[in-house]
Amino acid sequence: MKKTIVFTGGGTAGHVTPNLALIEQLDRAEWDIHYIGTSGMEKDLMAPVPGVTYHEIDSGKLRRYASLKTLSMPIHVQKGYHQAKHILKELKPAVLFSKGGYVSVPVVAAAKGICPVLTHESDYTPGLANKIDAHFADKVLVTFADTVPFVKGNKGVHTGTPIRPELYRGSREKALAFTGLSGQKPVLLVTGGSLGALSVNIAVREALPELLKTFDVVHLCGKGKLDETVKAHGYVQYEYVKDEMADLFALSDVVVSRAGANAVFELLALKKPMLLLPLSGASTRGDQELNAEYFKKRGYARVLLANEVSAQSILKEALALYDAREQYIETMKNAEGVDGTETILRMIFEAANA
Repeated sequence: MKKTIVFTGGGTAGHVTPNLALIEQLDRAEWDIHYIGTSGMEKDLMAPVPGVTYHEIDSGKLRRYASLKTLSMPIHVQKGYHQAKHILKELKPAVLFSKGGYVSVPVVAAAKGICPVLTHESDYTPGLANKIDAHFADKVLVTFADTVPFVKGNKGVHTGTPIRPELYRGSREKALAFTGLSGQKPVLLVTGGSLGALSVNIAVREALPELLKTFDVVHLCGKGKLDETVKAHGYVQYEYVKDEMADLFALSDVVVSRAGANAVFELLALKKPMLLLPLSGASTRGDQELNAEYFKKRGYARVLLANEVSAQSILKEALALYDAREQYIETMKNAEGVDGTETILRMIFEAANA
């Protein structure tokens, strides 16, 4: 008889893609797979995944800034809680796995007393949603070993993060065909995350004349951020890439990236020398700066903080990174606990069979 597993998490792609990595590894003959989320990004990302039943609920966004919308947040969370409770009572899952984000809060709270609950934190310190979820979870799985002391109640377990298996199957030849690049120059891949990064886009485009002397440049600039006026031999730009991402990683020699935990650990798993441009603490809770500092200290990456980003600094750091690429690759080869997929799957199986 199949066991039922429920996943939740959303609000950003980073709260969904690790779930996708785990779902891909589950045998559909053994598991009945469900996902609880909102009408947001997580629904779109889960739509093409075969064998997954999606359940839509309401959920209030947890804001760290003043907003009139915050006043209605408890109403949405309470509604989502009751909706999730009804779904979970009907499904009777063997286990719930949460990737966090505001979407997860009513679901994790509703699962308490119905099934074992595992939640996963990607960043160096727990986010607000996972701090709340931790009160209801049986275990809080963390990407960074240093994060365990931040988890109260002796619930923290260092597992690493799930890595999408398809990332290991990228093809340089397919990427050359996709981009139309010649393959004669080293490739610099620039990615600002699923939403792009305006300041990074501007700096990279300003630096292009000099960058293109050394590199071909593949630029993932974010939705609505293409600049058709920028045309140069060896430069290609896309709003967002999904199916071809593994191929672009295989093609790239060095990568310029934001410092979200999922992104940096994927690059670490693939041994890609990286220049990290973390979002500043002024616009976030500072998690990307902590992630980037961790990687810099261990010799996995070079880092430019937000106030240091310019065309000149990106050019200088990208060239220095490329020159020292073999050193970075060797250091990354010695990293431990990078891909947590198998460890997390084992904990899911243990919780479901408890």
